Amino acid sequence: MTDVVRYHKLLRLIHWAMALLLLSLLFAGLAMVQSLAAWQLTLLGLHKSFGVLALLLVIIRLTIRLNSETPALPSSIPPIQQRIARVSHVLLYAAMFAMPLSGYLMQNAAGRPVVVFELFALPSLLPVSLPLYGLFRELHGLIAWGLIALVLVHIAAALHHGLIKRDGVLQSMTGGK
Repeated sequence: MTDVVRYHKLLRLIHWAMALLLLSLLFAGLAMVQSLAAWQLTLLGLHKSFGVLALLLVIIRLTIRLNSETPALPSSIPPIQQRIARVSHVLLYAAMFAMPLSGYLMQNAAGRPVVVFELFALPSLLPVSLPLYGLFRELHGLIAWGLIALVLVHIAAALHHGLIKRDGVLQSMTGGK
């Protein structure tokens, strides 16, 4: 059992930065598939760049998470709910890795470079292939919907713990008392 009551400060900062970033990327992705307007190409370039940033942040976040002590869930939470919380966090991390990777591979298969903030281009890992493009485009969309569902459940659980149960779970990530 750990005496830690809050997550590491840098972990909390990255959590909230990624929350804003991922929500922005999800909304941008939904907007892009609904439009063929001129702004779509600009948004696509930003979406790719910030997607690469999201992947870097999740790598940093997971590294810190695995190398720091974290608060234990309160004993008032039944074991099955604790297990569900752990599984949902694993799924969130998996989706945060899979989203940018599937987008990157989709762009590779389409023969489109992934240029990061107009500074450099990532190397292509796949040949141009319409079937692979279709596969990764479909995966990217499915992962997006799964991530949206996971984020909604995550937010609902955090609010439940913070506003109804008031058991310190939400405060462990906000840094509050």
